[in-house]
Amino acid sequence: MTGISIEASGLAKRIGDVHAVRDATFVAHGGRVTGFLGPNGAGKSTTLRMLLGLTRPDAGNALIGGTRYRDLADPSGTVGAVLDVAAAHPAMTARGHLGSFCALGGHHSRRVDAVAELTGISEYLDRRVGSFSTGMRQRLALATALLGDPDVLVLDEPSNGLDPAGIVWLRIFLREFAARGGTVLLSSHVLTELQHGIDDLVLIDRGRVAWTGPLAQFTERGESLEAAFLELTAGAEGARA
Repeated sequence: MTGISIEASGLAKRIGDVHAVRDATFVAHGGRVTGFLGPNGAGKSTTLRMLLGLTRPDAGNALIGGTRYRDLADPSGTVGAVLDVAAAHPAMTARGHLGSFCALGGHHSRRVDAVAELTGISEYLDRRVGSFSTGMRQRLALATALLGDPDVLVLDEPSNGLDPAGIVWLRIFLREFAARGGTVLLSSHVLTELQHGIDDLVLIDRGRVAWTGPLAQFTERGESLEAAFLELTAGAEGARA
């Protein structure tokens, strides 16, 4: 893997009368796992959608390895993304779903079995997606993101629905992906899990990046990520009161 960085510079997006994102600037470095954290409605999903070219920013730039997502020569071979675990049609088998995305991305069909093995869903490939638990849908979504053997992963709440063993598996998988030079940007509400699984942190609140840097520096504010997060966001609430 080549250590591609994700760079957001001055990103802004207004949705109706709401400033969903305001001047968001941060970097997610190659070879590291970066957590993207914030309260509900803080602008996390909108920012991720702008990074992936699904939402056009009103201002600023979102670059992956110095290039906008839509200008990448091989988008799904560069970036694997999980934004919606409900994307797979319930009537399709997992094999059919993965095969369709292989064809759309121009990837070899052998990748279906390879990513199924990576994500632990090989024995479920011929089952219909509608019979999957939320945790199995999460694994299928990650398998879909891995079809192009990407250098970058952008994941929105990837541990939702996973059992404790699945959460540990995901943490180890992402750490190993980063150790090979991959770039991981993941959004999550599970603060205790983030504390064990990330190197760097981007904290967004009310559309603005309130803090960015190594996790170890952020947790100097408190005994844990949760304590430091609550201290900072409580202070922000007090300032707005």
